[in-house]
Amino acid sequence: MRIPCPFCGLRDITEFAYQGDATLTRPAPGVDGMYDYVYLRDNKAGEHSEHWYHSAGCHAWLTVTRNTTTHEILAAELAHGEATS
Repeated sequence: MRIPCPFCGLRDITEFAYQGDATLTRPAPGVDGMYDYVYLRDNKAGEHSEHWYHSAGCHAWLTVTRNTTTHEILAAELAHGEATS
């Protein structure tokens, strides 16, 4: 699998570190739900947004949308919202 980095171009997945589901929101301090946030995950098939860190490259945080069934990368953008593809 190859991920398009906005700064480095198309790179192999071995240059990146998976950092989790981009659609989850951490519960506020003192609010119930931390157990669910940490341990309970849906294993959805199809299109999904994830956070990836370019650890062996420019150190950018990316939000990558990919199909979890085919591993096709549908979009990659900087995690702070600037679109790149």
